Amino acid sequence: MTYAAEADLMAMLARLGINALRHAHPPLHSVEDSQALRGDLPGAHTKNLFLKDKKGEFLLVSCLEGRAIRVKDVARAAGTKPPSFAKPEDLWNRLGVRPGAVTPFALINDVDQRVRLVLDRQMMAHDVVNFHPLHNEATLALTPADLMRFFAATGHDPLLLDFDALEIRD
Repeated sequence: MTYAAEADLMAMLARLGINALRHAHPPLHSVEDSQALRGDLPGAHTKNLFLKDKKGEFLLVSCLEGRAIRVKDVARAAGTKPPSFAKPEDLWNRLGVRPGAVTPFALINDVDQRVRLVLDRQMMAHDVVNFHPLHNEATLALTPADLMRFFAATGHDPLLLDFDALEIRD
């Protein structure tokens, strides 16, 4: 299977009239890497989790990077069975990206809409959201409205959840 690359993603965004600002940076493999290396890049910064439940349903969860959440709580709120982190080969086979580069932009590769997208409602309230463009050596910044237009074009209807209610409290 051939998967979309950043150039394909950028061409799709251009066709949709979506202006995403690209910021190049060294490879980022974790939220900690991002916090240390991104500089003063404005907007909501995210963490993205690719999960699989026992029935084989895949979930892509995007939330604010500082969220302390349990995946079982997210799954319960999304109406699925408790998941675990999907294997790297599942990530590649479903979304065409590698660990460290999980991004909702990878839905460009989920042509049969087998991945369910769950978004942090509070993240989507920011003026700008930031995600990797199918690899971890750049970040794309765009508005939540433009991000939703991208999802519609890929045939995905995200589930917006109140992640404030899911946050683990001390």
